[in-house]
Amino acid sequence: MKADVRGHLYALENESIHVLREVAAQFERPVLLFSGGKDSIVVAWLARKAFHPAPIPFPLLHIDTGHNFGETISFRDDFATLLGCDLRVASVQDSIDQGRVAEESGPLASRNALQTVTLLDALRDHRADAAIGGARRDEEKARAKERFFSHRDRFGQWDPKNQRPEVWSLYNGRKQQGEHFRVFPISNWTEMDIWQYIAMEEIPMPSLYFAHERDVFLRDGIYLAKTDFITLMEHETMERHVVRFRTIGDATCTGAVVSVASTVEEIIVETAAARVTERGGRSDDKRSEAAMEDRKKVGYF
Repeated sequence: MKADVRGHLYALENESIHVLREVAAQFERPVLLFSGGKDSIVVAWLARKAFHPAPIPFPLLHIDTGHNFGETISFRDDFATLLGCDLRVASVQDSIDQGRVAEESGPLASRNALQTVTLLDALRDHRADAAIGGARRDEEKARAKERFFSHRDRFGQWDPKNQRPEVWSLYNGRKQQGEHFRVFPISNWTEMDIWQYIAMEEIPMPSLYFAHERDVFLRDGIYLAKTDFITLMEHETMERHVVRFRTIGDATCTGAVVSVASTVEEIIVETAAARVTERGGRSDDKRSEAAMEDRKKVGYF
């Protein structure tokens, strides 16, 4: 890897580590939101470096939709063990069973939007005053509006027009009782930065990110994987393709891309040539023009 690339990545790393240490300094009960995807993996890896040789001083919190890929759950458990982290899991299925949310029905049903209630309940139960996430500004227009320290009111709501200035790397974590912050240490990273950092640090990654054969079907221009959670419509047929995933989330709305990239180096080359953002394969973002921002305003990640 070229020296200038390494220098750029070290600058991003230092910024993120500074933000993580600010979280530890300003908040009493932070948690790190961990999905098992590449961005949350990198944030957890950075947290490990930020506090070494001490253990990471906050738990990992996974909001489990119950519709995850099996590979994601296996990797999540192994990675938490590798880092020596306290892993906590909050289940959307529990929220459904308790009548906190109503499951969607029909062939387009997804549990992705249901995560908001489960997340807010989990933050309340853990008395968390900060939730660290792996969102990046380059992913989606609503996420581009976030600060490093993003205030949430006592209902978990976000007001994009009323955010605090962040100058000279100073972050204001003051809050009232019942309020909390979402913190995004890798805000200034890009998808390319993430993969180059993974290569430089040799960070283990879930197999879903690498090319493999899988049964998929085409829906609204997106390849979705065959799972027990999805019902095919009459005009849809299953096909066998070599694919990989650029993002990892609820299997009902996470699209695959046709690809032969089977190594991190090949993924970097493919990413450099990509003309569609990684969330271009997320059907949940296509429900409306402002789908992400609407969800974030009511407490979504």
